[in-house]
Amino acid sequence: MIKPPGFRGVAFTTAREGDLRHESAGRRLVASRLGISDAWATVDQQHGGVVAEARGAGSLGAADGIYTDRLGLPVAVFTADCLAVAVEADRGVGIVHAGWRGVAAGVVENLLTGMEGMGWKLQQAAIGPGIGPCCFEVGPEVAAHFAANASTTSWGTASVDLPAAAAARLSGLDVWQSGSCTRCSDEFLSYRRNGTTDRMAGIAWMP
Repeated sequence: MIKPPGFRGVAFTTAREGDLRHESAGRRLVASRLGISDAWATVDQQHGGVVAEARGAGSLGAADGIYTDRLGLPVAVFTADCLAVAVEADRGVGIVHAGWRGVAAGVVENLLTGMEGMGWKLQQAAIGPGIGPCCFEVGPEVAAHFAANASTTSWGTASVDLPAAAAARLSGLDVWQSGSCTRCSDEFLSYRRNGTTDRMAGIAWMP
């Protein structure tokens, strides 16, 4: 498990913690280790730009981002190459599931707008493990959305630096980045590496 330094309530799980989207036992174990509730607010992820406010645990329906000011309520998204991006504010927290479609659809900006719309002062952000430019091979239809973040895979084909694209949308905030590529390392779950349906969790909460 990864806990970014200097954050009061953010964690990113790894392959070691197992499938947090489907396995309630694994979720309970992670919650116990973090000292938080195992009743999380989640969303039915759509690879889009919709964010929702959580006032209690359970699914908020079709969305890719969650924010809350409820003390002790964990908000979580699930990933296996996409990014989990967490944001802390003075009176709340938020997190998004950010694949290339979500980033292109403005999910990161929509989270910031939603949190600021609550009157909160944004403080810092953390970007968890995700597929890196070394492995994120894309076609021209994807590359067209990310001209400023074009890159090349380790085997010489066109790619996108998705963590850099997400970080650029967090301008004005201090941003911590994991820097780990999920496809490169078996420390993480990766759909592109082996087609897994298991998912890691990105979790944020107000202690």
